[in-house]
This record gives sequence, C-alpha cells and structure tokens, in this order.
Amino acid sequence: MSDADINFYFDPVCPFAWMTSTWVRRVMAQRDYTVDWRFISLRMINANVDYDAHFPPEYEAGHTAGLRLLRVAAKAREDHGRAAIGPLYAAMGRSIFDSPPDSSQDEPTRDHRGTAAFVEPILVAAGLPPDLALALDDPSFDAEIRAETDEALALTGKDVGTPIIHFEPPTGVAFFGPVISRLPSEDDAVRLWDHVVGLASFPGFAELKRSLRELPQLRGLGVEVDEVGVQEDWHGGSRRLKT
Repeated sequence: MSDADINFYFDPVCPFAWMTSTWVRRVMAQRDYTVDWRFISLRMINANVDYDAHFPPEYEAGHTAGLRLLRVAAKAREDHGRAAIGPLYAAMGRSIFDSPPDSSQDEPTRDHRGTAAFVEPILVAAGLPPDLALALDDPSFDAEIRAETDEALALTGKDVGTPIIHFEPPTGVAFFGPVISRLPSEDDAVRLWDHVVGLASFPGFAELKRSLRELPQLRGLGVEVDEVGVQEDWHGGSRRLKT
C-alpha cells in the first residue's frame, strides 16, 4: 500500500477518467500532491449487465479491452512497482484519447485496444518491457483487479462509474468523478479542485448531478481542444439504451 495524497481509481478506456486524470495531474504539479494510480474495471462493474440489451454495441468489447489493459498494468506494478503505473496510464491515455480516431476499427464486437500490437508500443513509451503485453491474456490478475474495484466501490457506493478519487486516504473523502468534458486551465484546475474537495468534505453531502454531458474534448473522440462536444444524456451514467 502507499501513503499517497490521492488514490485515483481508473479504467484506461474511460474517456471521462482520462479527462479527470489530466486535470488531476495539473493539480499535482501545483500542489505537490502524490497520486497512487489504482484499478477499477468497468467490465467487472457491469459483470451482471446484459450488454446487448442495455449498451451500444461497442461497449462490451471496449470494457473487455479495458480489463485486458488493466491486467498489463497489474503485471507492470508487480514487476516494476507502483511508480510505474502513472507513466503507463499516461501513455495509454495519450494513445487512446489524444490521437485522432482510428477509422479502421469498424467492428463493434472487437476492440484493438486489447491487443498486443496496440499495447506493446505504449509499454515502450512508458519505459517498460514490451513483453508485459503477455499479461493481456492472463486472468490470474483478475482477482487483484476485482479487489481494487470492490475497494473503490466501498468508498462511494455501487451506483457510480469511473474515475473514483480518494483524497487523503485512508480516512479522507472519496467521490465519483468529477465528470468533466473540458480540461481546466492551470489556474482553474486548482480552483475547481478546491471547490470539489470542499463540497465533498461536508459530512452531509451526498450528490450533485446532471446526466447531460458534453462529449469530452479529446481527439480520440473526434473533438479538438477548441471545440465543444455534442451533448448527450448519460442516463444511469453510461448511455444505456434502455432501463
């Protein structure tokens, strides 16, 4: 375990987790925070959900790819320590979300992000051995990933998604999100952080929410940094097609 100022639970394929993590890194740089990057799997959260009935067709493949990438991250942590995860997540996010969409991926039941061809260059970019990609197919890491997923949900309750942030663990406040679609400026990053922590730290606070979200300003989703994404209704937090 770590003595970090923040525990940040992420699924590497979640665009909102990536946007929030980029914001948190800006806060880290100004507040000298340390972060322990931990795992939460959307595939495991939705293990009992009928994907065909409740989600767009690409979701099951995407969430499964996220679990496979988390196996690689777990292997990296096992072999190279907790400090390896921040750079690895940053490299994953840059490849997934800061690059233009891959128009060749037109089969909703497959997701190239869960393949060795995709993750090996990411590992190299993070300064890690490419053979860690062998963990993609190793379910022995799933118990560890599930334990951290359960740990995160125990902090917030189960009706949440990713990311989950735990500030000043083990006794400090934890919350889902915040879900943001635009990256705050350097000044606004800290100001937003203080507002979020201040609100969430009030003992009686439970929820402040709207289901309308802009598509995040991420090139991987086709939205440039100077554009505003299309607004969507994420009913239930996940764009489910039916309740």
